Amino acid sequence: MSGQDESDDINKNGENDNQMEGTMSDIRNPWNADLNDPYLGLKLASERLSIVRYVFLVQIEDGIASAAQRASLEYADAVLIGWPETDDDDVVELDEEKLKSVDEQMRLMEQYIAKFSAMEREQDIDGMTDTLIRVTERVAEVRRAYQPDFPLPTFAEIRRVVQDEWDEDMGKIDPDNASPTADSIGRETADADQEQKNEDAS
Repeated sequence: MSGQDESDDINKNGENDNQMEGTMSDIRNPWNADLNDPYLGLKLASERLSIVRYVFLVQIEDGIASAAQRASLEYADAVLIGWPETDDDDVVELDEEKLKSVDEQMRLMEQYIAKFSAMEREQDIDGMTDTLIRVTERVAEVRRAYQPDFPLPTFAEIRRVVQDEWDEDMGKIDPDNASPTADSIGRETADADQEQKNEDAS
């Protein structure tokens, strides 16, 4: 092997090592932020959810949003409203165990955001609707850790209210058009309640 070939191999190996280090760094720190900041989750979670919410809104704004789409947006709004600053009186300092839990929620959030982005490319609005809820649930857990006394609604609670509003709106548009039955709404609400319980238990 010539000296030039050896030099080329060294350069290629160096580039591969740098790429691998960059990939591992991305996995450990996808936000390119100070991981030692105890308030990192509080600072980043609302920003990430706000972006996902905006992308979803753009996707559905040209049509009449379904009850599920409205509910997913309003759930995100409810979790984001009045988002606290790190020095607010009701924001608590987290111990090591709570910080680890927040880190897990943030990484789950990023996994759901990656799925959301793939669904956006595929124009999978139903999938995006559900995944926005999942992202919001993770962000809600982050906020709940830092601001434990702030009353956060569940998605099931939001969905009940939105379903009633949606039925009323649809009745005004087409009173003769059959709306979802009470049984079907009840089943959806029960499913949402059970899903929330499963999330809380996990």
